[in-house]
Amino acid sequence: MSATPVAPATDAWTLTADAPLQGRNTFGVAARAPWLLAVHDAEALPQALDLPPLRDAPLLLLGGGSNLLLAGDPPGAVLSLETRRIDIAGRDGGYTHVHADAGVPWHALVMWALQQGLAGLENLALIPGTVGAAPIQNIGAYGREVGEFIHAVRAWDRDAGQFVKIAREDCAFGYRDSLFKRRPDRHIITAVEFALPQVPQLRTDYAGIGEELAAMGIADANARDVAEAVIRIRRRKLPDPAALGNAGSFFKNPLVAVETATELQARHPQLPVFPAGDAALRKLSAAWLIEACGWKGHRDGDAGVSDAHALVLVNHGQATGTQLLVLARRIAESVQARFGVAIEPEPKLIGAIW
Repeated sequence: MSATPVAPATDAWTLTADAPLQGRNTFGVAARAPWLLAVHDAEALPQALDLPPLRDAPLLLLGGGSNLLLAGDPPGAVLSLETRRIDIAGRDGGYTHVHADAGVPWHALVMWALQQGLAGLENLALIPGTVGAAPIQNIGAYGREVGEFIHAVRAWDRDAGQFVKIAREDCAFGYRDSLFKRRPDRHIITAVEFALPQVPQLRTDYAGIGEELAAMGIADANARDVAEAVIRIRRRKLPDPAALGNAGSFFKNPLVAVETATELQARHPQLPVFPAGDAALRKLSAAWLIEACGWKGHRDGDAGVSDAHALVLVNHGQATGTQLLVLARRIAESVQARFGVAIEPEPKLIGAIW
């Protein structure tokens, strides 16, 4: 069944009925949206959302579809922001401020910043998704989180009926968490302003970056070198969604009490344990826990676990979102049974609850 185009009221948006979503999620799971609203001008967002088919409909924000598992069809409208502007907004206090629209692909922003000689985002290279989705999950990798570099978030406040600019300190950033994740129906992020340090503060001591730089023959790394090291590591460990459907790391690294971490590491000396930004907590490696339970490379029909990285669930072709979710639950249950640790998914679940 093909999508049914609906003539747009303005060039600022396109509205499509009964829209397929298989090409809009990196798992490649088949699903359909009753309405798909693609917005090309963020200033027109309030008018677009007031269209009769959308006025009272549930709304799902969809960026690159890389942090999403469609275990069913979304119940209402799907919104995709297609805005793509990036520019330097100013410089002050030792920082360069960069404006990026919500629809900019995240990796494109990282590479643009490096081309401008701007450091800070290099450890977050090759993360799929869009700029607008990044603050919601407070995306992070290799010792960095995006919240460290956000100055403010511009959004449409659906409760207040106005555009707002939310300062970093009001975004409530935490590990894979934020104000926007806690209140998912309130804010529609339209752009993000980043503050990137003019004096680079490189982070090369995390998860093999130093070893990768050494293998590249680089002793005195710059931000571009760090990005290249991260890209090389990620390409070895994570399958390309274009070739094998996946949403990257499916499970969060669990946070546990220091006492629990100490006890587990005493019983399992190889278990990686990391600081958690809280003296009372430690972060455990979900990948290690899952691999220790024997799931790496496992396959149930077309739903499986990557043979390169135990954190990555994959769609070998025709897996449904429900099949992937069933597998994820089995993995979590086995980790709980063996280690007494609960692990939770990173992607947003549609059509199901965890």
